Amino acid sequence: MAPESAHAVPADLYGPPEKPAPLAVGTERMSEIARVLASDAFEGRAPGTAGEDKTIPYLIEQFKAAGLEPAGENGGWTQTVPMIRTQLKAPVNISVSEAGQSLPLRFPEDVYLGTVRPVDRVRIASAPMVFVGYGVTAPERGWDDFKGVDLTGKVAVMLVNDPDFEAAPGEAVAGKFSGKTMTYYGRWTYKYEEAARRGAIAALVVHETDAAGYPWTVVKSPAGENYAIALPADAPQPVLLQGWIQRDAMAALLKRAGQDYETVKREARTSGFRPIDLKAKLSADIPVTVARITSRNVLGKITGATYPNETISYGGHWDAYGIGPPDAQGRTIRPGAADDALGLAAMIENARAFAAGPRLQRTLLFAAWTGEERGLLGSEYYAQHPLFPMETMVANLTFDTLQWNGPVKDAVLVGRGQSGDMEALLADAASAQGRTVTDENHPERGLFYRADHFSFAKRGVPVLLDMALAGAYDMVDGRRPAGEKWLSDFTSNCYHQTCDTWSPSWDLRGAAQEAELFHAIGERLANSREWPQWSASSEFAKVRGKSDAARTASGRQKGERGH
Repeated sequence: MAPESAHAVPADLYGPPEKPAPLAVGTERMSEIARVLASDAFEGRAPGTAGEDKTIPYLIEQFKAAGLEPAGENGGWTQTVPMIRTQLKAPVNISVSEAGQSLPLRFPEDVYLGTVRPVDRVRIASAPMVFVGYGVTAPERGWDDFKGVDLTGKVAVMLVNDPDFEAAPGEAVAGKFSGKTMTYYGRWTYKYEEAARRGAIAALVVHETDAAGYPWTVVKSPAGENYAIALPADAPQPVLLQGWIQRDAMAALLKRAGQDYETVKREARTSGFRPIDLKAKLSADIPVTVARITSRNVLGKITGATYPNETISYGGHWDAYGIGPPDAQGRTIRPGAADDALGLAAMIENARAFAAGPRLQRTLLFAAWTGEERGLLGSEYYAQHPLFPMETMVANLTFDTLQWNGPVKDAVLVGRGQSGDMEALLADAASAQGRTVTDENHPERGLFYRADHFSFAKRGVPVLLDMALAGAYDMVDGRRPAGEKWLSDFTSNCYHQTCDTWSPSWDLRGAAQEAELFHAIGERLANSREWPQWSASSEFAKVRGKSDAARTASGRQKGERGH
């Protein structure tokens, strides 16, 4: 765990903050919205299921009741998101052969697998397996794990996280990828994408709990089910088979190839690492069911009085993990109460407060995204097909997984150093609440790349993420140890599991603090002429620079009002 640290962020960028009027976020309504969304009737809210058919009308009803206007396609409340849903069927046959000896791998004990290709069967016949270190190509950091090795038709096996995650002081790689703070190169999504770009037929990421940021129970929680945005036939395709392999299973493969796992890991932390032929071949024969579905984002707005085409967007995801294998008590529904029914409830109460208050200068957009749990699909589709231009989006504020353990003394910042402007706004708003700002104390989990705000960050929109998984709050009752206990209990036992349930005993005063925090930031931006920027060192700064240029050109053509 990274050391806890608190920082006083300079708050003079926008001048002294105005004291916001007291805002009473309705914790009773928040609790009721979360209770309904997490009830068994909604079946875990998986996209393309009967659970979605109940969720979308309920959210539209809540958006209307909060006082929002429709902001979807064709004057409606939704945006359609074309997806495919795949599900591996029994028997899942996967094996590795070495020197003529077949070594079966158990699913899901040794490997967890899935496909996001629209195929009715995954067939791989004796594909050579290659260990490619961390699977990273980063020219700007002087790093290339592939060294020109041809992966066409092969299985790429990669370590999770960044090359410097376990680097000791003095190692040449230390700090090259931000140390304990995960970069996008450390995310499994990047690793699958890079393997596909290099022609691999399959990609496996080695699971270790500390490096991944979650246990094996989270890895296998989709139970062989995958979702993806439907791609045109002529678009670049993902790998045929993707998944995870347990650390011990990978160590056994390396041992048979005459290699030691820990020695190989150390070598992979050097820029001179070269891919290792595992002297093994993977075969798979797995039936797959494929469905083409149409899921929906739900979108509402409050139109700005002066600059209606400049937007501040709020978001949270409506989907959870649906129905899966029974747990020890026989429960099969993964209801997603804290993740993210409670986040949506906070967003809706924010919308209600804005709609009841004075008219703002800029437009506020409120979005309930589909498919976040399956790879940020709804927000990514929106970012590819925006209904409000990205260059005139001032900022995005995302609620994802709020805590229900009571009031807190601090606000947790995810992704320090990405946007000094947004950090200053967060510090101002937290200070007005009597709270300090604490850095996320698990930066190795890569949360900055794991929620819907990331779809906007990639397009240059400055962002803030409110996520209780980012660090142990300093609780009013019990202080930091109480925050650590809640976080540890939730992530170890209930994250994406059947026990993420609503309870009448929830203490939502802390969740209300988060809603009010984001309300204050949105209100300040909506009544200003400020355009927050990324820090110069951020990978998103150049994209925002292009947005600035496009916005300036648009302003010259249209005049400032309404652009």
